[in-house]
Amino acid sequence: MTPVKTISRRKFMRSSAQAVSALALPALADARVLGNSALAPSNRITVGCIGVGGHGTAVNLKGFLAQSDAQVVAVCDVDSQRMENARRLVNDHYANQDCVATKDFRDIIGRQDIDAVMISTPDHWHTPISLMAARAGKDICCEKPTLTIQEGRILVNTIQRYGRVFQTSTEDRSLFVYHRLAELVRNGRIGKLHTIKVELPHQPNGPGDPTPMPVPPELDYDMWLGPAPYAPYNRDRLHFNFRWIWDYSGGIITDWGTHLFDTAQWANDTEYSGPVEIDAKGTFWDTGLYNTPKAYAVEYTYANGVKMFVKDGTPSIRFEGTEGWIGNRGWIGPLQASDPKILNSVIGPNETKLFTCPGGEHRNFLDCVKSRKDPYFSVEIGHRVSTVCHLANISLLLGRKLKWDPIKEIFPDDDHAMRMTRRTMRAPWHL
Repeated sequence: MTPVKTISRRKFMRSSAQAVSALALPALADARVLGNSALAPSNRITVGCIGVGGHGTAVNLKGFLAQSDAQVVAVCDVDSQRMENARRLVNDHYANQDCVATKDFRDIIGRQDIDAVMISTPDHWHTPISLMAARAGKDICCEKPTLTIQEGRILVNTIQRYGRVFQTSTEDRSLFVYHRLAELVRNGRIGKLHTIKVELPHQPNGPGDPTPMPVPPELDYDMWLGPAPYAPYNRDRLHFNFRWIWDYSGGIITDWGTHLFDTAQWANDTEYSGPVEIDAKGTFWDTGLYNTPKAYAVEYTYANGVKMFVKDGTPSIRFEGTEGWIGNRGWIGPLQASDPKILNSVIGPNETKLFTCPGGEHRNFLDCVKSRKDPYFSVEIGHRVSTVCHLANISLLLGRKLKWDPIKEIFPDDDHAMRMTRRTMRAPWHL
């Protein structure tokens, strides 16, 4: 993700963001919790925000504050400066002093007056916190991606077992260009799809400085590490840069791939499946702190014969079929096609209409908390697209082509690759 594109995407989101039983509907919030409001307490969904850094505040916290049927009642961050900034923002919004702030997410999950949580932590915390929240009877809106394939399947099974609503929190399915791309391809406007071409951004940083540094007094660093292996504190290790370290994330491929691969899977009608073969090549930093791929080229093959080619460059996606092509260049770039008639095509009443919510991920999540239906980016779909990312990284690390069975979710007869679908967690944390 280049700095320019990062700012562009987040600016867009800022402008567009407007214990109960396992199967129960959300608990009703009382007037004491809700503070001043023109909306009846029984119609509001109480939310606790876990992780209130840049995206967690600018997009997710503000996204829920903009919803009249939601009430943010608690915020959590291991960085006390970020935590207090979020608390002030919430209290100013509601004109009271009711927002609770904590460095320990378990304080939020343990509250019976909180219906749902918004999780905006680094990737290695997404699944553990989501699992604990589901088991505590909370509905969950959680940033992408998962950290491993194994934990993604455990997350899906747990959400289903406890009957919770889970939104994989990205905006793409609510954005016109990506929804339109997928719908046109699904309805055959370019003929039979045979090729998908995706570009993801370059990693924006250098190799990172591994020199140990004193832990800042405002930071609970041990909690930040959580289930990840212990490592000395370094400012290049956390906040935005955690993405370039395997212990916490999967690099650009998991960061941006989760966005554009989802559109690819949606259009290819494989959102509940995945590729059957992966062949990835890439380069890594020779020195420094960062160890995720800095450049890459990936070829995926699907059971239906479709090929998806991925490389680093300008965020873009293009679908090619037997009767033309359609795509865009740049984040939320304008649609382009081999024939203007494709862009102007009308989807008929008897054709495939793909589920979306123009109001975005937070609006869709709240609607589904009430209806108990799956959001537009359900836990299963989120797990599947995260898996597509992880498959590329595993192929890159092993330096060879891999076969994948998306039904059984295994690398057939490949024990080495299978070991890379899971990771050991640092005690006392576990799935």
